[in-house]
Amino acid sequence: MALLRVEGLTAGYGDTTILSDVAIAVEPGQVVSIIGPNGAGKSTLMKTVFGLLRPTQGRVVYEDRDITGWSPDRIVRLGLCYVPQVENTFPSLTVEENLEMGAFTLRGGLRERLERVYAMFPDLARARHKPAGKLSGGQQHMLALGLALMLSPRLVMMDEPTAGLSPKFAMSALRHVEALRSEGVAVLLVEQNAAAALQLSDWAYVLASGQNRFADTGSALLANPEVGSLYLGK
Repeated sequence: MALLRVEGLTAGYGDTTILSDVAIAVEPGQVVSIIGPNGAGKSTLMKTVFGLLRPTQGRVVYEDRDITGWSPDRIVRLGLCYVPQVENTFPSLTVEENLEMGAFTLRGGLRERLERVYAMFPDLARARHKPAGKLSGGQQHMLALGLALMLSPRLVMMDEPTAGLSPKFAMSALRHVEALRSEGVAVLLVEQNAAAALQLSDWAYVLASGQNRFADTGSALLANPEVGSLYLGK
């Protein structure tokens, strides 16, 4: 059974339709990427799944439960977390205060979860008393992911995790995706570096003009000459 299913989703902003009849699925423990040109609707899809936008048609099913139109705070409690590209931390709060905010729904086990995040991101442990706004771009990405991990999610959605990062930190961000998979956490990834995303993906979707264009394993899409010429610059 798929952990997440998006079925016939149509959504947009006001009278402007961005997504039309989009379908995707994520199995437990998989890394699934969504690639496509700018304006294809990738981020809109993420926001609709997470309840930030309400679809006009279709549905979102998580753990065999229809969560279409649910508010983000309800969705988070199910173990589905979203790491947006921007405005994903609280700049005036320290690293540790940010992580504590990430655990707002918890009733216990805070210290154990903090130590788990610090073990995964030693840079955050060293900067635990530093305001988030003073962190480097790479460290802010770590903190945003750490916020999501405080809730021990089954699925993390990540929107452009390498955007604005140096090549070194960009590769580190993608290694974190692999680390999540190794712990059994599923990842739904929107990534500007399409080739790198496909290399680590179990399955991937290509969106174009708000619609499904291709769907296959990451390795198969990398080898697909049409995908290569249209979206990978080959």
